[in-house]
Amino acid sequence: MSDRKPILASGPGNVPGVPPGRPVIALRDVQFSWPGARAFTLAVSDFTVERGERLLLIGPSGSGKSTLLSLLCGILAPQAGAIDILGADIARLSNTARDRFRAEHFGIIFQMFNLLPYGSVIDNVELPLSFARRRRERAEAAGGVRTEARRLLASLGLDGDLIDGRSAANLSVGQQQRVAAARALIGRPEIVIADEPTSALDRNRQQAFLDLLFAEVANAAATLIMVSHDETLAPRFDRIVRLEDIVSGAAVAA
Repeated sequence: MSDRKPILASGPGNVPGVPPGRPVIALRDVQFSWPGARAFTLAVSDFTVERGERLLLIGPSGSGKSTLLSLLCGILAPQAGAIDILGADIARLSNTARDRFRAEHFGIIFQMFNLLPYGSVIDNVELPLSFARRRRERAEAAGGVRTEARRLLASLGLDGDLIDGRSAANLSVGQQQRVAAARALIGRPEIVIADEPTSALDRNRQQAFLDLLFAEVANAAATLIMVSHDETLAPRFDRIVRLEDIVSGAAVAA
């Protein structure tokens, strides 16, 4: 099932490389298989995401959600098909070029956050800018990299005394989640991917985090794809897509 609501474009201008009316993400006839005689195989014939859309991708554990996200972000390359992201077919790029593309255009909130445990809060937020020149330029234009990092952290509900000097290893799960979100959003990447970011939170904290995340995604005029197995989150999103409706052959190959 795919439930689509009208998308309200936010923020100035059009997404670079994407003509008006064209999706920011389009998968066509994509096929991917892990190596091995009984490998997991995934095929997507047609899947698109519009500019500014807030999309919830639902599927149970082991259904191929992580594999699909890895293909979208260019961590994996398909054996066949096209993965058009912001007007570029990343399936045709080299590994190095896909890494550069991902750093510039994607902000990723990992399920386990993947923070540098002994790095400071600010160091963790600023880390992606070391690999993304245009994102760094946008952060500098917003008032400076450090200022923008602090603004994001404050907007996401992290107290000032936690921002200064505290290492990521000394933060609670909820605090680490906010740092991970700020890291994904700094420099205004066009696409934000969130992999089960609320799975460790109770219901009230889930809703509060989504309020903050949606506000910052809208402020950046970004497109959001969030993966979850929690269907109660569905009313918060513009569209809900069940993995089994867009993926065929996602099974253990004989």
